[in-house]
Amino acid sequence: MAKKGQCDKCAGLCCRYFAFPIETPEDKGDYDDIRWYLCHKDVTVFVEDGDWYINIKNKCRHYSEKENLCRIYDKRPKICRGYNHSDCDFVEGHYEYELHFTNDRQMEEYIKIKFGNNISEKKKTKKKKTKK
Repeated sequence: MAKKGQCDKCAGLCCRYFAFPIETPEDKGDYDDIRWYLCHKDVTVFVEDGDWYINIKNKCRHYSEKENLCRIYDKRPKICRGYNHSDCDFVEGHYEYELHFTNDRQMEEYIKIKFGNNISEKKKTKKKKTKK
Protein backbone atom coordinates (compact mmCIF):
# COMPACT_ATOMS: atom_id res chain seq x y z
CA MET A 1 0.00 0.00 0.00
CA ALA A 2 1.54 3.30 -1.03
CA LYS A 3 1.96 5.97 1.61
CA LYS A 4 0.97 9.04 -0.43
CA GLY A 5 -1.74 10.22 -2.78
CA GLN A 6 -4.99 8.38 -3.24
CA CYS A 7 -3.84 5.51 -1.00
CA ASP A 8 -4.05 7.88 1.99
CA LYS A 9 -7.81 8.11 1.42
CA CYS A 10 -8.33 4.37 0.91
CA ALA A 11 -8.83 1.51 3.36
CA GLY A 12 -6.65 -0.89 1.40
CA LEU A 13 -9.37 -2.19 -0.88
CA CYS A 14 -6.84 -3.83 -3.19
CA CYS A 15 -5.33 -5.65 -0.20
CA ARG A 16 -8.62 -7.29 0.79
CA TYR A 17 -9.21 -9.73 -2.08
CA PHE A 18 -7.65 -11.41 -5.07
CA ALA A 19 -9.17 -12.34 -8.42
CA PHE A 20 -8.02 -14.87 -10.99
CA PRO A 21 -9.16 -15.46 -14.54
CA ILE A 22 -11.05 -18.71 -15.05
CA GLU A 23 -11.90 -20.55 -18.24
CA THR A 24 -14.95 -19.24 -20.03
CA PRO A 25 -17.75 -21.72 -19.37
CA GLU A 26 -18.91 -23.55 -22.49
CA ASP A 27 -21.55 -26.02 -21.36
CA LYS A 28 -24.01 -26.56 -18.55
CA GLY A 29 -21.45 -28.57 -16.56
CA ASP A 30 -18.97 -25.68 -16.65
CA TYR A 31 -21.63 -23.30 -15.33
CA ASP A 32 -22.53 -25.78 -12.61
CA ASP A 33 -18.84 -25.89 -11.58
CA ILE A 34 -18.97 -22.11 -11.18
CA ARG A 35 -22.16 -22.53 -9.14
CA TRP A 36 -20.08 -24.75 -6.81
CA TYR A 37 -17.47 -21.97 -6.40
CA LEU A 38 -20.29 -19.63 -5.43
CA CYS A 39 -21.45 -21.99 -2.68
CA HIS A 40 -18.35 -20.91 -0.74
CA LYS A 41 -18.18 -17.95 1.59
CA ASP A 42 -16.64 -14.71 0.29
CA VAL A 43 -16.40 -15.91 -3.32
CA THR A 44 -17.92 -14.08 -6.29
CA VAL A 45 -17.56 -14.52 -10.05
CA PHE A 46 -17.64 -11.70 -12.55
CA VAL A 47 -17.26 -11.13 -16.27
CA GLU A 48 -15.31 -8.14 -17.50
CA ASP A 49 -14.51 -7.46 -21.16
CA GLY A 50 -15.70 -10.99 -21.99
CA ASP A 51 -13.30 -12.64 -19.54
CA TRP A 52 -14.49 -14.64 -16.51
CA TYR A 53 -12.89 -14.20 -13.07
CA ILE A 54 -13.22 -15.74 -9.64
CA ASN A 55 -12.92 -13.20 -6.84
CA ILE A 56 -11.95 -14.32 -3.34
CA LYS A 57 -12.37 -11.93 -0.46
CA ASN A 58 -9.40 -12.59 1.81
CA LYS A 59 -7.33 -9.79 3.36
CA CYS A 60 -3.55 -9.84 2.94
CA ARG A 61 -1.90 -10.79 6.22
CA HIS A 62 0.62 -7.92 5.82
CA TYR A 63 -2.01 -5.21 5.58
CA SER A 64 -2.37 -3.16 8.77
CA GLU A 65 -5.97 -2.02 9.19
CA LYS A 66 -4.92 0.21 12.06
CA GLU A 67 -2.59 2.29 9.88
CA ASN A 68 -4.07 1.46 6.44
CA LEU A 69 -0.57 0.55 5.30
CA CYS A 70 1.37 -2.45 4.09
CA ARG A 71 3.74 -3.72 6.79
CA ILE A 72 6.15 -5.07 4.15
CA TYR A 73 5.85 -2.20 1.68
CA ASP A 74 9.58 -2.12 0.82
CA LYS A 75 9.58 -5.91 0.27
CA ARG A 76 6.07 -6.29 -1.18
CA PRO A 77 5.51 -8.89 -3.91
CA LYS A 78 5.95 -8.11 -7.58
CA ILE A 79 2.16 -8.17 -8.14
CA CYS A 80 1.74 -5.38 -5.58
CA ARG A 81 4.61 -3.38 -7.08
CA GLY A 82 3.04 -3.63 -10.51
CA TYR A 83 -0.38 -2.51 -9.36
CA ASN A 84 -1.49 0.36 -11.56
CA HIS A 85 -3.19 3.22 -9.72
CA SER A 86 -5.39 3.89 -12.76
CA ASP A 87 -7.00 0.48 -12.03
CA CYS A 88 -7.43 1.33 -8.34
CA ASP A 89 -10.51 0.06 -6.52
CA PHE A 90 -10.83 3.45 -4.82
CA VAL A 91 -12.83 5.09 -7.58
CA GLU A 92 -16.15 6.85 -7.49
CA GLY A 93 -19.16 4.83 -8.51
CA HIS A 94 -19.46 1.10 -9.03
CA TYR A 95 -17.85 -1.35 -11.38
CA GLU A 96 -19.87 -2.10 -14.44
CA TYR A 97 -19.37 -5.82 -14.85
CA GLU A 98 -21.02 -7.57 -17.75
CA LEU A 99 -22.12 -10.23 -15.27
CA HIS A 100 -21.59 -10.47 -11.50
CA PHE A 101 -22.62 -13.49 -9.43
CA THR A 102 -22.45 -13.26 -5.65
CA ASN A 103 -24.04 -16.60 -4.74
CA ASP A 104 -24.97 -20.00 -6.12
CA ARG A 105 -28.69 -19.18 -6.42
CA GLN A 106 -27.91 -16.41 -8.90
CA MET A 107 -25.90 -18.83 -11.03
CA GLU A 108 -28.67 -21.44 -10.84
CA GLU A 109 -31.14 -18.85 -12.16
CA TYR A 110 -28.69 -17.87 -14.90
CA ILE A 111 -28.33 -21.54 -15.92
CA LYS A 112 -32.13 -21.87 -16.08
CA ILE A 113 -32.34 -18.87 -18.39
CA LYS A 114 -29.34 -19.81 -20.51
CA PHE A 115 -30.21 -23.49 -20.95
CA GLY A 116 -33.97 -23.31 -20.57
CA ASN A 117 -34.41 -25.87 -17.82
CA ASN A 118 -33.99 -26.32 -14.09
CA ILE A 119 -30.96 -28.15 -12.62
CA SER A 120 -32.87 -29.42 -9.59
CA GLU A 121 -35.74 -30.65 -11.79
CA LYS A 122 -33.30 -32.69 -13.90
CA LYS A 123 -31.89 -34.29 -10.75
CA LYS A 124 -35.42 -35.17 -9.57
CA THR A 125 -36.23 -36.68 -12.98
CA LYS A 126 -33.05 -38.81 -12.92
CA LYS A 127 -33.87 -40.06 -9.41
CA LYS A 128 -37.39 -41.04 -10.49
CA LYS A 129 -36.05 -42.94 -13.52
CA THR A 130 -33.51 -44.87 -11.42
CA LYS A 131 -36.20 -45.88 -8.89
CA LYS A 132 -38.25 -47.71 -11.57
